[in-house]
Amino acid sequence: MFKWQAACVVLFVACQVAGELSLPTVMAKIVDVGLPSGDMGYILSRGGIMLLLSLGQVAAMLGVGYFSSRVSAEIGRAMRRDIFVNAESFSLNEMDSIGVSSMIKRNTGDVTILQNFSVMLMRMMLTAPIMFIGSIALTFSINKELAKVLLVSVPLLLVLFGVVISIGTKLFGVLKKKDDRLNLLLREHLSGTRVIRAFVNQSTERDKFEKGNEELYRISLKVSRIVTALMPSFFLIINMTTVAVCYFGAVQIEAGGMQVGQLMSFVQYVTQILMSIAMLSMLMVILPRANVSAKRINEVLDLRTAISDPSDPKVPSSNDVPKGTLEFKNVSFTYPGGDAPVLNDISFTAKGGSTTAIIGSTGSGKSTLLSLIPRLYDCTKGQVLLDGQDVRDYSVKDLRERIGYVPQKGYLFSGTIADNIRFGCPQASDEQVESALRTAQAWDFVSSKENGVDEEVSQGGKNVSGGQKQRLAIARAIVRDCEVYVFDDSFSALDFETDSRLRAALANDERLSKATRIIVAQRVSTIMNADEIIVLDNGSIVGMGKHSQLLKECPLYHEIASSQLSEEELGNE
Repeated sequence: MFKWQAACVVLFVACQVAGELSLPTVMAKIVDVGLPSGDMGYILSRGGIMLLLSLGQVAAMLGVGYFSSRVSAEIGRAMRRDIFVNAESFSLNEMDSIGVSSMIKRNTGDVTILQNFSVMLMRMMLTAPIMFIGSIALTFSINKELAKVLLVSVPLLLVLFGVVISIGTKLFGVLKKKDDRLNLLLREHLSGTRVIRAFVNQSTERDKFEKGNEELYRISLKVSRIVTALMPSFFLIINMTTVAVCYFGAVQIEAGGMQVGQLMSFVQYVTQILMSIAMLSMLMVILPRANVSAKRINEVLDLRTAISDPSDPKVPSSNDVPKGTLEFKNVSFTYPGGDAPVLNDISFTAKGGSTTAIIGSTGSGKSTLLSLIPRLYDCTKGQVLLDGQDVRDYSVKDLRERIGYVPQKGYLFSGTIADNIRFGCPQASDEQVESALRTAQAWDFVSSKENGVDEEVSQGGKNVSGGQKQRLAIARAIVRDCEVYVFDDSFSALDFETDSRLRAALANDERLSKATRIIVAQRVSTIMNADEIIVLDNGSIVGMGKHSQLLKECPLYHEIASSQLSEEELGNE
């Protein structure tokens, strides 16, 4: 994708280093040959060569800067795209294992660190070795005895950098973890501001944040001390080396074993040797952080979702099963890392065009059961069948296109109301959007807004009420032409009148009435007219049937109904 640009970087780096290595030699000739003889023609010709070399070096540096920036930008874009694409395939399990705040940090901060490192790598990592080897060779060609000074200073620098890298790698790994922790605390605080203020819990949350901030501060301070100590130590060695070269070089000039121009060029080559090591040192300072960032990015790229397409995706083949028929066969499910199953041996059939309701106490497994239908999770045992075919035999895209899913928390995206509705069906016409809003009992409040369906919605739907958010989420699902519609406690924020109108609209809609409807609810009044009601308790089915039947045969259902309905209403059943 950017191989030719990388090749250009290598070419321009070679030209740049060649110019830098040639300049001291040409200058030495001017000092040792041109100035003593007073030959202005020689001086001017060599000076012209130096000018051309300098201009070429500047042009090469510009080329290196331009193409290295292009390559690093391409690398950053490719990494961000790959992380995003791979994360899109993650199931809830993989996303939970990494965490949302950490995922954002990896796709922004870690990618930026690697992008900056790649620029330095191309500009310095290519330049430094060539300059180091070339300068070493030229210093020995000028004066072997004087070059022995480097046998002391260079190993000292290498040992210094080795110590810094070994300590820095460990500290940067800890630094990233503390940074992720602080981001998580900040995200929780900002997202839960209303709850924190409502319970007057600001001081507790502030203490938690201060603790995380203090831990990050201490690690950052350790890293800064190491980096700060590196540069003075490095320049001390450089200056001591320069002093030694000048002293021993002066002794050799006095003895007639060396010329002034040679010493000047020797000092420049020594400086280039040490500066090439300085370039490497700058890379070494960033290397531990880049190494940690690379590992964190690879964790995301190497992670493979448990929810994947089968090698040979199938389509419904049974003509004996009505379209939209959903069946659970001895389904059990345990969350990854969990000790006990959340669902135990669940079996039922929701026929095409029917309404099946699920009710139970909090934590009984209702939402978990629904998440198995669109394969947000896969069941641990048993089978979930759609149209007579195991849902794991469909491609994930094909399966989810057959299902209209309204989650327990109806998240809305920034944009207009129409944009949010078309999120469920991008090609939906204005008439279809309005029809979905009317069925979801959302048209009244939408039409009353100044811009109607073009009214802006803030991220997460924070500028609409809970009931309005639920109705918009329902409209987003029913605008699609699906075989199965799944409502995960999506009527809880509605008043009884709106709830009743919505259920009637769903039943009377010709298109929706042909689809299978799975409804999880807390209110008995929402589900009492369903074709079949399933009662869950601790992940097991303890009752199944119609409302009147369950009142007589299922103690748990009778208990729930008694707590919500009057004695008169119960007696009429």
